[in-house]
Amino acid sequence: MYVRMPSERVGVAIGPSGETKRQVEERTGTRIFFDSEACSAKVEPGEDPVGALKAEAVLKAIARGFSARKAFRLLDEDQFLEIIDVADFAGDSDKAVSRLKGRVIGEQGKTRETIERLTEAYVSVYGKTIAMIGTAEQLPVAREAVELLLGGREHSTVYRFLERKRRESKKRIFPGL
Repeated sequence: MYVRMPSERVGVAIGPSGETKRQVEERTGTRIFFDSEACSAKVEPGEDPVGALKAEAVLKAIARGFSARKAFRLLDEDQFLEIIDVADFAGDSDKAVSRLKGRVIGEQGKTRETIERLTEAYVSVYGKTIAMIGTAEQLPVAREAVELLLGGREHSTVYRFLERKRRESKKRIFPGL
């Protein structure tokens, strides 16, 4: 399987002295080969095919702007990667894509940080995409918050939505609260 990567992210995927690549290979039982001219990585599965899927997910997360440390969260059993194409909301206009990405990032990164804090999912805004790493419970809430912002909802409305979802989640975990 191949993973396309922006040229500036290949170095992040390899890591200092090849450390990131080596860790992914060891933890997934795969072999990874980078082609910097084609801006891609080839993942060769080992004995466990699930390892190849995990290695692919880690490389995709790095390609979408996550640090290797955050992308390694995908090696855990209950973690998933979800990617939203901002162009689906903005059309072909680069100006609209930029404006919508700004809405999700917020002033000095406040909105992105709020989504991460209240959902406990990681969020990366990179290129024309918004990527999220989290559990099956965290991702739908983070995705909905991002889609509300991309759809033009006010930030305060999205913050209230996130707070409500956070309270509901705590009630499920701690019914007596």
